[in-house]
Amino acid sequence: MTSSTKGKYFAHAVMIDVVGTKDLADIMQENCTVKRSDIVAVLNELVPTMEKALKDSKRVKLDGFGSFKLGLKGIGSALIDDFSVPKNIKGVRVNFTPESETDSATRVRTKRFVSNTEIMELPKNQVVGEKATAKAKAAGTIAQ
Repeated sequence: MTSSTKGKYFAHAVMIDVVGTKDLADIMQENCTVKRSDIVAVLNELVPTMEKALKDSKRVKLDGFGSFKLGLKGIGSALIDDFSVPKNIKGVRVNFTPESETDSATRVRTKRFVSNTEIMELPKNQVVGEKATAKAKAAGTIAQ
C-alpha cells in the first residue's frame, strides 16, 4: 500500500531561538516586582513539583497556560485476556493541552498560543537542492 503523503511537501514550523528559564526570569522581572533570583527558584521548583503530581496520576493545570497529563504509548490487544502491561504498554509521554478561549458571539474555540499567529514563508531551503544532488550522485547519474 502506498502512502497518500509519499512525494508531497509539507510546511513545518521553524524555531529561530531558545528562551530558557533564566531568559524568562529576566523578562518576568521587568514586568513585576519579583526579583530574577526568586523567579528562577520558583520556576526550578515547578518542574519536580509537576513531575510528582503527574506520577501521582494527577492532571496539572496552570491557569492561563494549559494542562499537562501523562499518556500511554502502546499496542492494542484483540482479547482482554491477552492484554498485559509489559506486552501492551510501550512507554509513557506527557500530553500538553493549551488553554482555550471561546468567542461568545461565534462560539469558536481558539487554543491559547495559536490564535493570531503570523505564518510566513522562509526563503527557499537550499538543503532540498543539495539533497537532490547528493541522491543523484549516489545513484551515479551525476559524475563526481
